[in-house]
Amino acid sequence: MAEQLLSISPASVLAQMAAVAPLPVVAPSQSGGSKAKYPFYLGGLSATCAASITHPLDLTKYRLQTATVRQGMFTTMVTTARAEGITTLWHGITATWLRQFLYSLTRFAVYEDVKARLTKPGTQPTTATLATSAALAGAIAGVIGNPAEIVLVRMCSDLNRAPAARFNYSNSVSGLAKITRTEGMGTLFLGLGPNVVRSVVMNVAQLGSFDLFKSLLNSAGMQEGSALTFAASFAAGTTATTLCAPVDVIKSRVQNSSTGEGVLSVIRSSIKQDGPAVFFRGWTPAWIRLQPQTTLIYFFLTYFQGVVDEKREAQLKTTDARLV
Repeated sequence: MAEQLLSISPASVLAQMAAVAPLPVVAPSQSGGSKAKYPFYLGGLSATCAASITHPLDLTKYRLQTATVRQGMFTTMVTTARAEGITTLWHGITATWLRQFLYSLTRFAVYEDVKARLTKPGTQPTTATLATSAALAGAIAGVIGNPAEIVLVRMCSDLNRAPAARFNYSNSVSGLAKITRTEGMGTLFLGLGPNVVRSVVMNVAQLGSFDLFKSLLNSAGMQEGSALTFAASFAAGTTATTLCAPVDVIKSRVQNSSTGEGVLSVIRSSIKQDGPAVFFRGWTPAWIRLQPQTTLIYFFLTYFQGVVDEKREAQLKTTDARLV
């Protein structure tokens, strides 16, 4: 079973989902700039594909956050590659796939649904609507994705532990099973509080600051297009990374604990041992990871939406031909 799961790629998932049933034929709306809805799973699939590419940076971020010895990002990556080979940089990739497909699928699907419900027909969503939708989506996704997050943090930071203390999960499925069997279901929700807070902050910070920076740049004379989108996403990514850094560090340390150490205990021990600056440890790899990952997510999302549009157009032509 585990081998079959590991053989699944994001591309094969898309092909299988597309083959399950024909996509609903929806003609593009001509009023209010609204668009036909896309399949709910495209956001999760896009994030899964993007994370597959940026996983080495994610792994480095988690190891920096849970390490007891301070090292730079590139030093950590080189040390990891030399210790167990270049493929070690993709250790825990199955946990990344599981987390992204659960967390990001939920985040995108809930966000679009709530935004549509809160927006009056024929109007554009307000900033309050966007922020509320993003916060609610982030909270729900944070809960659903927490078990996969536990496995991801442990798999990515395992080399920081002494050999006898390592978790040694072979993949995300075996990790979930082992945690449930040996530590109980409750362990799958360690760090749930900071994880949900981080998820809410990340969603709102990315969305809210992206819209703000895009509006400011547009007002300054920058025209709509890829340059404006890149500039706004660059600023939004930096804002989101900075705001989420303290919560991310606390969350990773709580989830990496094998003794069930609480949030307040982790905060006190972290400050006592490393000082307040510890809460921004791993900021650079987090920022470097977030920028290309954000770009890649929307690259894949645009591509998959294009595939859906082409299929819908083909179905419309087939329907029209039958009516003639």
